[in-house]
Amino acid sequence: MSSTGTAALRNLTEFVHALRFEGFSVSPTTTTDLVDAVRIVGFADQDDVREAFRSVVARSHAQTQSFDDVFDRFFTSDLLYTLDEVMDSFSAPPDVEPSTRITAVDAVGEPVDRSDSIEVPEVAGASGIEQLMDVDFADLDPGEAAAVAQLLARLRWSPSSVRSRRWRPAPAGSVPDMRRTLRAMAGPAGDLVPLELRERRYRQRPLIVLADISGSMERYSEMLLYFVHGAQQRFTRVESFVFATRLTRITHQLRHRNPTEALSRVSGAVHDWSGGTRIGEAVGAFNKRWLRRVAFGGPIVLIISDGWDTGEPSELAREMARLHRNVHQVLWLNPLAGHVGFAPEARGMAAAAPHVDQLLAAGTAQNLVDIVRLLEAERRVRVPA
Repeated sequence: MSSTGTAALRNLTEFVHALRFEGFSVSPTTTTDLVDAVRIVGFADQDDVREAFRSVVARSHAQTQSFDDVFDRFFTSDLLYTLDEVMDSFSAPPDVEPSTRITAVDAVGEPVDRSDSIEVPEVAGASGIEQLMDVDFADLDPGEAAAVAQLLARLRWSPSSVRSRRWRPAPAGSVPDMRRTLRAMAGPAGDLVPLELRERRYRQRPLIVLADISGSMERYSEMLLYFVHGAQQRFTRVESFVFATRLTRITHQLRHRNPTEALSRVSGAVHDWSGGTRIGEAVGAFNKRWLRRVAFGGPIVLIISDGWDTGEPSELAREMARLHRNVHQVLWLNPLAGHVGFAPEARGMAAAAPHVDQLLAAGTAQNLVDIVRLLEAERRVRVPA
């Protein structure tokens, strides 16, 4: 990507920030939507570009004049030249081959077919996408962010299973199946008294995600939502929520198979992007409204946040304690946890820490791959054998 193209992409990103400041409903995917609009109408005429951008951003006739004012203040006569560079900057990332994999394990501990393992693209050359695996999301330029988002969208999840309370027939089971045994005795082989066996069924643990989209998480929110979208597509039961100043359920929006379209739908449903952070109130709202409805079957809860909170620490500690009592495990994914010298000293993080089973780094693509690996290996069994 040329330096001019990088600057152009940065300008478009800043334009989206300016729109948000003026009260427009925009999300981290809006920059890509603007580029897609220009691909359709071309960029030979500035008025066409204005109309294309307006069609993406303005949701009502009342917003038209406000949008035009922001557009005129922000862009100069260099707009059409920089958009040409933007087109090149948003070209597809290099072709990748799924040569590096993380082997998954099936429900009974045996290796599974590698075709269902996590795929980490590996590109030949020093400038390959593999170099971006350990780059903090906050340090990615827009072009690199698009490449990493594509990588996260391609991650293959193979969620682990746990033994349920239900039983299934098994030739080598450890427990006699008296119902099937007695039924077989009524048939022609009844004189032989065959002994049928059974074993516990296996099922996936449900997954619940509470993701912070406040202002302090703005540099990480988009990538982490791509990560959540991947979980939504692979787990049997996933409930997804986002929060800043209030809690919003986005499970339905993330069910769309196309990740870009899914995030666009999330953008339309969420109205507090980059707002303040009230983690305690958000967890409390989940506990009061959703806990009994979705937290059955021993779910794993992922809380994605940097821990910066403007609410009362005592409220967060109380609500986290209640959440932890009602689920199998609580994992806190902090994008800052991988930084040198990090300590959970933020007010919210410190209040929640006693009620978190594991605090995990989530600031790079490699961190997220490691979290997928952890979830695949998770096999704590509460049901007695």
